[in-house]
Amino acid sequence: MRWSRASTAVAVATVLLLTGCSSDAADAPGAPAATDPAAASPPPSDAPGADGAPPAPVTLDPAYAVERPGRRTGAVGPADILVAGKQTLSPELVARIEALDGVQVATTISLANVPLENKVYNVAAVDPGDYRSFTTAESADLQEQWDRVAAGEAAVSSTLRQDLPVGDDGSLRLGEAPGAVVHIGAWAPQAEKIDLVVNRKRGEALGMVPDNALLISTGRTAPESLRKPLAAIVGDEAVVQNLDAVARYGLDPGAFDSAVLVGDFADAVGVFNFTPIGGGRIAPDPAWVRTHIVTEAVPILGTITCNRYLMPQLKAALGEIVRLGLADKIHPGEYAGCYYPRYIAGSSTLSNHSFGLALDLNVPGNQRGTVGEMDRGVVAVFKRWGFAWGGDWNYTDPMHFELSQLKAPG
Repeated sequence: MRWSRASTAVAVATVLLLTGCSSDAADAPGAPAATDPAAASPPPSDAPGADGAPPAPVTLDPAYAVERPGRRTGAVGPADILVAGKQTLSPELVARIEALDGVQVATTISLANVPLENKVYNVAAVDPGDYRSFTTAESADLQEQWDRVAAGEAAVSSTLRQDLPVGDDGSLRLGEAPGAVVHIGAWAPQAEKIDLVVNRKRGEALGMVPDNALLISTGRTAPESLRKPLAAIVGDEAVVQNLDAVARYGLDPGAFDSAVLVGDFADAVGVFNFTPIGGGRIAPDPAWVRTHIVTEAVPILGTITCNRYLMPQLKAALGEIVRLGLADKIHPGEYAGCYYPRYIAGSSTLSNHSFGLALDLNVPGNQRGTVGEMDRGVVAVFKRWGFAWGGDWNYTDPMHFELSQLKAPG
């Protein structure tokens, strides 16, 4: 593959390294100096390194390390198109796409989604040496970032520093499987629609489908002009998204989207295809709705509509609440729903309600950002049955319970 882009316009973006194990990043071409306030802004108060001192070196697990990439060579250009499939894209299909007139360079990645605190994030498992050229110049040339990804850590979009539930040790849990706890090595700009990047070994540990997506740079060719030729090649094996449109409008109005969750929730969600329909709402594939969404009677709340995988645990939790004499602590008239296919308000990020895996209780007295009035005995029962509670989050949402672990009632 080759680059033919004559030049690339790159916006200045925040880059912040969160480890001090490698010393060669400061010498990387284009890497921001640690003392340059325009190049790196302080992390939030609860993030590693908030006191201005570099965090202690992290002991890495060799099981998730790959060979470190060398210095970057070649041009840097943005990812203009994302092709995302349900299964591994065949080498033949990838070769046909790369041979298409207007495709300048492409790289395969593994792409999946992880729900964290009612937001669904896009996780990519990549070859750090190939993927880096689809970011910005500063991010691509930040050598330590890619060394840390190769070593088993994660690089996260710098726009998410206020959003993710990062632990005091700088780690982030992406599920329950071994290898799901990953240390964040850098906050830096990523390719459009990519929130978090890990290496391929870490992706395997997370249960991600290998090489089910392709990032494409089109150089001087308008990405929109390649939509139909690409759609003809991939057929129903993948979706084609114009990332330039996503960057400008927050979504690609000419395409439907897809989500594939990692870990325990892969079965509960499967492949979630949907179409944006305006007003922050989405229309899931009717076939997905038929196989995943059910309407059933549950204790206390009556008849509700949720994901069928959630129902057994929800019924068990509510049944225990009744047996403990706490039923009056849940107010059926203040229940605000479970299955509600939509984006998070004001964003193009999916809500966990879109999959029917979350529910909101006692809404009036449990608004976001407050301690709320939710009975702690009720909270404890939900937690025992595999639900996370929004009252524990940094920005609280005490009305909200979401499935965090699949459990089979005895």
